[in-house]
Amino acid sequence: MFDSPLFLRLSPALFVLLWSSGWIVAGYSARHSDALTFLSVRFACAGLALAALALALGAPWPKTRRAIVDCAVAGILLHAIYLGGVWWAVRHGLPAGVSGLIAGLQPVLTALFAPLILGERISAVRWLGILCGFVGIALVLEPKLVGVAPEALRAVLLPVLVNIVGMFAVTFGSFWQKARIVEGDLRTVTAVQYIAAFLFTLPFAWLLEPMRIDWNLTMALVLAWSVLALSLGGIGLYLVLIRRGQVSRLATFLYLVPPAVAVEAFLLFGETLSPIQLAGMAVAVLGVVLASRK
Repeated sequence: MFDSPLFLRLSPALFVLLWSSGWIVAGYSARHSDALTFLSVRFACAGLALAALALALGAPWPKTRRAIVDCAVAGILLHAIYLGGVWWAVRHGLPAGVSGLIAGLQPVLTALFAPLILGERISAVRWLGILCGFVGIALVLEPKLVGVAPEALRAVLLPVLVNIVGMFAVTFGSFWQKARIVEGDLRTVTAVQYIAAFLFTLPFAWLLEPMRIDWNLTMALVLAWSVLALSLGGIGLYLVLIRRGQVSRLATFLYLVPPAVAVEAFLLFGETLSPIQLAGMAVAVLGVVLASRK
């Protein structure tokens, strides 16, 4: 299946659709639950589902201590810290469209750190792209930061910083996945990752939140989509694409995520962007395209 021409042709569009929907379910979840508490439930459900599937099919599990540790580190970076940062930021007032733009600048970080990690040289075009990316994000955030009282400014900056930490986590998690987890059954590898993410996230949920989840039809649908479409489908596709190709090439798909999140947030949440923010998004997308070029 993963080698079929049809799958290879459709995988980028499917990946962008699934990846961008994560900010939408985060927006719905923020109305009815605490972010880290809900993610703990999501990680537990995804880990148990994959573990049951792997056991039923007789899939091989990681056997060495190093292999298990590598899976756990990747799970903590890709799931616990990245998703925890994004969902916590949205839960504490950061609009889903802005959060999607921040996390969508991952290709800029990939272009910046891949040379340092892999020994590649950063071209002038990539440096221009990196600059454009940060100028673009500054333009998007400018209306929310200028003229704001210090107390309100601190309230805005903290979710932004947490979201940025999540962006760094998924970037380095992708490098770790590509470099350290080059073999093994993806069903069991991902199950170990979700179990590690659950064990990492749950203590923070217990310490930082009242652990509230208002179970209703919306939350049941959000959990179902989060586990089946995102944790199993979206993350599974992400790991397959990492294993099949270069991390930097996969990162180029992410420049389509911020516009997709913005459109989805506009249609479902009524979020709007001012002209300067739209211009900033365009500059950021341009920067990502330039920074992600080979």
